[in-house]
Amino acid sequence: MFLGEEPIHIKVERKEDIAPIVLMPGDPLRAKYIADVFLSNAKLVTSVRNMLGFTGEYKGHKVTVMASGMGMPSMMIYAFELFHYFNVQKIIRIGTCGAVAEEAKINEIILSDSVYTESNFAYTFNEYKDHVVYADSKLNANILESASALGMDTRVHKGMLTTMDVFGPYIDYDRVLERIPKEYKILGEEMEAFALIHVANSFHRSATAMATVVDSKFSDIVLSIEERQESLNDMIRLALESIIK
Repeated sequence: MFLGEEPIHIKVERKEDIAPIVLMPGDPLRAKYIADVFLSNAKLVTSVRNMLGFTGEYKGHKVTVMASGMGMPSMMIYAFELFHYFNVQKIIRIGTCGAVAEEAKINEIILSDSVYTESNFAYTFNEYKDHVVYADSKLNANILESASALGMDTRVHKGMLTTMDVFGPYIDYDRVLERIPKEYKILGEEMEAFALIHVANSFHRSATAMATVVDSKFSDIVLSIEERQESLNDMIRLALESIIK
């Protein structure tokens, strides 16, 4: 294994520029949006390959918002470097997903208590042979408590996500869902959560994933840009309130 003294994909002036608690959207521009709108004294701390990371304050707590890019390989790179080189303790992924269960409606939030994948990602990473990983229960409890305090509890569905190696809307993902063992109740599909949680568990750190439902196989609703942003704002606020606890 090659591990240099410095990370390859995150470059900061000082290691203290990365906070011990991190929100991870996929999109670098969403990271910038979160920093601009929700954090005070926010500063761009890393921009290698335009994968932007910002550190600022939320209610007096130092928080980093670091983009992950798309897919498990990209998520693995940034999660690994945050845990290994910067001793990050908690990460919440905040992203979007497609609902594959009728109870998860457009604009609602799926909170992962577990994530299934048929990928060999974890076996390649460290010979973990199972296809399910489990999110941090304490972090999830904080999220549910915060959701109740914010009046969002009816919009949050805790359950299983599935992480896919391909973008679901571009394939017939029903055939993939059919292959998932029947004892697993999948609420939504996305592309990064399994990698984050597996890397976190491997480092004995805390991580979970939240995803706003932006499309559903049970709905023809197409959100406007404004509607999508409002829903994402609710998830961002929920994540920030939860991670500082």
